[in-house]
Amino acid sequence: MKNIKLSYLLLLIVLSLLWLVADNVLTAPYQFFALRSSLVNYTGILAIGVMSFGMFLAIRPISIEPFLGGLDKSYRLHKWLGITALVLSVVHWLLVKAPKWLIGWGWMEKPVRKAATTSGPSEPIPAIFQFFRSQRGLAEDLGEWAFYAVVALIVLALLKRFPYRYFFKTHRLLAVVYLVLVFHSLVLMKTAYWSSPIGPLVAVLMLAGTIAAFVSLLRRVGHTRRAVGVIEQLVHHRDNRVLGVEIKLKDRWFGHAAGQFAFVTFDPAEGPHPFTISSSWHNDGKLRFHIKGIGDYTATLPQTLKVGDLVKVEGPYGTFNFRSKQPRQIWVAGGIGITPFIARMQSRERHPEERSIDLFYSTSAPDQGFIDKLQQLAKRANVQLHVLVSGKDGRLTADRLCQMVPEWQSASVWFCGPAGFGQSLRQDLLARGLAAADFHQELFDMR
Repeated sequence: MKNIKLSYLLLLIVLSLLWLVADNVLTAPYQFFALRSSLVNYTGILAIGVMSFGMFLAIRPISIEPFLGGLDKSYRLHKWLGITALVLSVVHWLLVKAPKWLIGWGWMEKPVRKAATTSGPSEPIPAIFQFFRSQRGLAEDLGEWAFYAVVALIVLALLKRFPYRYFFKTHRLLAVVYLVLVFHSLVLMKTAYWSSPIGPLVAVLMLAGTIAAFVSLLRRVGHTRRAVGVIEQLVHHRDNRVLGVEIKLKDRWFGHAAGQFAFVTFDPAEGPHPFTISSSWHNDGKLRFHIKGIGDYTATLPQTLKVGDLVKVEGPYGTFNFRSKQPRQIWVAGGIGITPFIARMQSRERHPEERSIDLFYSTSAPDQGFIDKLQQLAKRANVQLHVLVSGKDGRLTADRLCQMVPEWQSASVWFCGPAGFGQSLRQDLLARGLAAADFHQELFDMR
């Protein structure tokens, strides 16, 4: 979380400082419409800047994933950038529209335009800026309609009740709207800004965003990391509503580390969904996923999937890699959050290590067959398994965890499960003295 906060703040601060260098807002005498013009430019620069970075993150760039802490953290930053772009766009629109409304209502006087002076020869205007001036009316009109589209599409993306299959399709339309806003920004950005550092920086951001937009529109996101596979086995654990899916890949797979996830497309109309890989990599072309029926789509998979069905897999992604310097680890799984730990235990079974592991598995819907297999795997992997059934064994708290693992201070904690559960556990453990860097949690929320 530290690096995504840093990236977010750094982008806003750098854009703001470079805008202050380029604009005369601090040195010019106060005039309402002059100040309003500067703020229109400022909010426009910030909006297109954060939107460009968000567009770049949407194509899942592997190069910056380690710095941001994994694709799950990248998508959290993408969400923050989207919300920020929405707020800035609304403020930008109000700065443009509100004075016009006030003038129309007679509450404000229309500014008097200064007549052009001809006292001396003027410098020739480059052809590109002459073109921009000729397109201002079109850019303003397109920008306004693009603003309405941005508001609608981002609000839909933030609504959890909006079905994922529709979100997947409508969210791609943001790439088209973004390209319109790039044209709007290029034409309307203050000419003087281009000779200041803010101009090249915004140009680089828009170039990166434009490339990303075309990658999205051409459906090339993650194309180098895709593989086609066939379903070889399906195991339905009815009591905890978990479907085990084993896939045999037909294409090359780069391999994966325990704890990583992949985007799986069972139905092209539904689009790809992220699922944690619950098997370690053995160079046999096989992947296993455990999918819980917690939504409209995943709940139907036991009835719709069949052995022999073709699927597409894209990945792997994520940095939930169990790397730490502490002599022991504490794993906490909430519900289907057990999947990365299953993969890691399979890896430990093949490659034993001396590090002590305590695994806490909290579930509200126990399936005895599933738990039996988990206990057998834990025994082979030399992992101390603690199964806690909600309503019977009570909730896992920091106090309880520390009592059951007295050496917790020499351990790193790895959590996968409901976000609220993880946040509560993290806060309590940090209050007891656990270092923030020793608590690892997946932000498995892609919207």
